Amino acid sequence: MHPDPQEDQMTATWRATQKAHRRAALMESAARLFAERGFAAVSTAELGEAVGMSGPALYKHFPSKDALLAEILVDASERLLDGCRTILAEDSPEEARGGAADTLMRLIRFHLEFATTDPDVIRIQDRELPSLAPEDNQEVRRLQREYVQLWDGVLARLDPAMRDGERQVRLLGTFGLLNSTPHSAPDSPGDPAGVVLAGMAYRSLAGDTSPAVAAEAGSAA
Repeated sequence: MHPDPQEDQMTATWRATQKAHRRAALMESAARLFAERGFAAVSTAELGEAVGMSGPALYKHFPSKDALLAEILVDASERLLDGCRTILAEDSPEEARGGAADTLMRLIRFHLEFATTDPDVIRIQDRELPSLAPEDNQEVRRLQREYVQLWDGVLARLDPAMRDGERQVRLLGTFGLLNSTPHSAPDSPGDPAGVVLAGMAYRSLAGDTSPAVAAEAGSAA
């Protein structure tokens, strides 16, 4: 009996899909454990148990626990950067301040959505960064710098008179505020706590309240 190429392809596709799902589940469970107990306190056996596999089976997906942490943090930084680029691709630079204000609010909502969807990743992002190998640490920091620079460009359009140093201070302070979301607004950006945080974030950057923030705050009151 001759092998069926189509059946072989379907089997290979199924196996690849199962492996991808197991890898994603492992990353999610690892992020939760690292957030709860710290990277150093979690063993490979515990990581495997969290997704129903033996500790040694972990190495079928990642060469080490360190590589798993690196994948979680690099992936998070890449997803943030990709989302930011998508928003900016839909931006309207010709609208000057009005367009920049709308884009800034969209960036704030996007970051809030990320923080509420992946709170464990947010918790370990800064705390475990020193645990990464130097090359992985540098890659995460490179992605983070590019993310901040894209926000900085929008803020510069919104307020051309604001100095570079002030923009950086405002941006870094705002990210600290938004990244506190898992502790202060655990549900979604549309809930009252999320609306309050969005308004605070906008005001900390722009120094005033946009019409969108005022409307949302009023409806949430």
